[in-house]
Parts: sequence; C-alpha cells; structure tokens
Amino acid sequence: MQDSRTELSSLGEFGLIDRLTAAVELVNPSSIQGIGDDAAVIDPQGQMQVVTTDMLVEGVHFDLGYVPLKHLGYKAMIVNFSDVYAMNATPKQVTVAIAISNRFSLEAVDELYAGMLTACHAHGVDLVGGDTTSSTSGLVLSITAIGTAKKEDIVYRHGAKEGDLLVVSGDLGGAFMGLQVLEREKAVFKQDPNVQPDLAGFDYILERQLKPEARRDVISMFKEMNLKPTAMIDISDGLASEALHIARRSGLGVKLYEEKFPLDPVTVSTAHDFNLDPTTCALNGGEDYELLFTIAQRDHDKVKGSPHFTIVGHMTDAASGYQLVDRQGGQHPLKAQGWDALLKK
Repeated sequence: MQDSRTELSSLGEFGLIDRLTAAVELVNPSSIQGIGDDAAVIDPQGQMQVVTTDMLVEGVHFDLGYVPLKHLGYKAMIVNFSDVYAMNATPKQVTVAIAISNRFSLEAVDELYAGMLTACHAHGVDLVGGDTTSSTSGLVLSITAIGTAKKEDIVYRHGAKEGDLLVVSGDLGGAFMGLQVLEREKAVFKQDPNVQPDLAGFDYILERQLKPEARRDVISMFKEMNLKPTAMIDISDGLASEALHIARRSGLGVKLYEEKFPLDPVTVSTAHDFNLDPTTCALNGGEDYELLFTIAQRDHDKVKGSPHFTIVGHMTDAASGYQLVDRQGGQHPLKAQGWDALLKK
C-alpha cells in the first residue's frame, strides 16, 4: 500500500496557507495581529526590537537526502532564534517565506511546518506571517525573527574591552562531525542502496547537526547570575570566525587557548575516525549555535567552575593581533578557515 500523496496544486496558494496556518495560535501579548491580514501588527510594549533574517537553500545549506523535513523546519527556526538570543534578547514573533517545487506533496509541507511550529512552541514564539511561492529548482526557506529586550540589556558584538575574558557555552565541533557521519553514510548508500546506514553511537553529534538548540537557557542564566556580557555572538560559522568578529568589531586583538576548548568525547573520537583534528573542527566546523561572549575580569568568579560555560581566551590590544595558543604553548595566527579548508586537511 502506497502512502497517499496530495498535490499542492489541488489546494492553490491560499488553500495551502490556510492549511499550514490552521494550527497557529498567538501566545505573546505583543502579537496584536498575526496571519490573515496584509501585515502583522506587533506592539513592542516599550522595549527595543531586534530583527534577524536567515535564508536556507536546498543544496547549499541542507541536503534532503538525509535531513528529515520536520527536522529542517525545526532547525530553520532555531538558527534565527539563536541570533536573537545572541543579542541578549528574547524572540517573540517569526515570519516564514517558502519557495517550493511541485516535487513536494502537501504531506511533505505539513511535515516541514510541523517542525517549525514545534520550535515556535518550545521557545514561546508566534508565527505571524509569511509567503509561499513556486520554485523551479529546490526548496528555499527565508525566516525572519523578531525579538525584544530592554535597551540596557541588549548586547552587541562591538562591546568587548581589552582584558575581557572570552567564554563559550556548551561544547564545540559536534554539529560538524554529525554532518560528516551523514555525508559518509549517504556516499555508502549511493554505492549500494541495499546497505543500511550505520548511525549507532552517533546520536549526540547527529542531534547537534539535525536538531540543534538555541541557548535560551543561557539568557535566563545571565539574569540569575546577575551577569551581562560585554559582547556576544552565536557560533554558526565556528569558534575562530566568531571570535574574530568580536575582536574586529571591538577594535581589539584576541587570544584563544586550544587546551581550553570544550569538546565532547564522541566529537573527539569521531574526528579521529575521519582523520580530522578535533581542534580544527571546533574552530571552523560551525553550526553549533552555542553562545560566545566576553565578560569583564571582575565577573570571572560568576562563571568559574560552571558546567555550562568555558573560558577559552581573552581579548588583547589590537596590536597583538589574533592568536591561537596550542597545547605546547606555541602561538599561531588565528584564521577563519571555513569548511572547505577544514575538509582539505
């Protein structure tokens, strides 16, 4: 018995929108008007608004050969929520624009939206608008998230000061290694479709890649700890890239210490299996969506010993440049190599 398939053309654009938004409920008082009018109406209620947009393109940012549509919908939301949290703000509303081809059924789009709404529910965010259109190639998602914060609470990338400590939440490199496992199993399947994927033991790093989490909890911890970072960014492109962003925007240098990098044992062992350096994966792998932030030295005791945070370096004067200190104490220029360079190692 074959699964039923409903063609999108049988609904039309407005029918599709009605179908996808039927389960949408507004939970934030600041969401005055959501889906159903020419534009959403949002009342920031005396707070500052932060807005971020992210586009995900099939074949560039995701591969539907191994990414379930529900996971894709969830992740598409999370990467935007993460940008809002990186401003020390709280996401409240989101809009979704989709370009989709006729190779997708209604059931497939339902799955995609189910993931989106799951993420919205988990983070208390209202889906208040968007657009759908046809695509002659692959699937394209464009997400805009809107958040709020008190003016005095917002944290920018450019606020770091010389001597500030550089701190990261969670662990690094896991999402990239999860991607390597998925790509390997895809290659094996292409050679022999009868071979089942070997994913045993990789649960943690696969979840880091397929179903990442935005660190909403970290923003709550800051309030509990009476801690306000001087600068902050989320780790979407790797530790090196994000540390350089903070340093350059703040007009400073930065020094990272390899021995301090937080690495999960599964990430380390899997990197070795792929003949990759775990440190390089942390520096350049990306998609961890942890928060990287700077704090004044006087706040050191607030994060010291915390299982949630790791001090990985400090900010220096601009003349000292960007440095990586290896485990033997040697210094090397810190560069953002990106995934291409990483895979050539």
